Amino acid sequence: MHWKRLRPLAVIIVLLGTVSLFVYFFVRHPEVRHGLSQASAGLIASLLALYLLTIVALAMINAATVRLCDVKMTGNESLLLTMYAAIINFFGPLQSGPAFRAVYLRKRYQLNLKRYGVATLVYYFFFAGFSCIFLLSTLLEWWLVPLAALGFLTMWQLPKRAPFKERLAQINLRNWYYLALATFLQVGAVCLIYYKELLSIAPGTHFSQAIVYTGAANLALFVSLTPGAIGFRESFLLFSQKLHHISTDTIVAANILDRAVYIVLLIILAAFVFGTHASRRLKKEVSQ
Repeated sequence: MHWKRLRPLAVIIVLLGTVSLFVYFFVRHPEVRHGLSQASAGLIASLLALYLLTIVALAMINAATVRLCDVKMTGNESLLLTMYAAIINFFGPLQSGPAFRAVYLRKRYQLNLKRYGVATLVYYFFFAGFSCIFLLSTLLEWWLVPLAALGFLTMWQLPKRAPFKERLAQINLRNWYYLALATFLQVGAVCLIYYKELLSIAPGTHFSQAIVYTGAANLALFVSLTPGAIGFRESFLLFSQKLHHISTDTIVAANILDRAVYIVLLIILAAFVFGTHASRRLKKEVSQ
């Protein structure tokens, strides 16, 4: 059987396994239930605000990515496209958000998908680099992490050499720093989200632990098959416990809280997108 046929089955198995793990911990570990019960309305509101910040950061990333392909997109259009892609990526089949975004850009701006693919790889380069710095930040003081990130950016000249030079020649790298800054904003906002969640479950959590935790959670996205890296993120966080020293119970409780808040955010975004009929504009562009 081909991988395309096996992938839906693999997604279902991972989702069922993760849900079963959550239910097991929720039933057998009262401390998990106690930690979740500490989530106040103020905490939920602050997490939603931070998640909205990540949506803004992703919109900036989207605009900066197409800018590498000599396409200028307005902030409002990029934000709307980002919100719609996030909704269908989580609730749609097989994480179809990126595919919809690519089709939209090809139809709306006649964007060459090969160029867009190379520009997207540049974003992944920054995202992976910042996440690795966060993951390995135990070797540094937490306040040195931004300096390490700046040091990472000085390596930007390396990919310009063979064998990457030919591919990167397809895009305009003059404004690459916009993409780098937007990516760092995204990773930083996610770190604050995780830190607040961990603090609500385990008040003694240090910010340095949240930085490492964020790096591990982000890297899980590169191997994920499921919406929001369900199951994969938890596995990465468990495997990296020797780095961030966060207990299993706290990881499970924090991820349950995180998933719940993120779903609420997507429902709010869906109500806005579909309530304002903004989705019709995007679908019209794709169908033309």
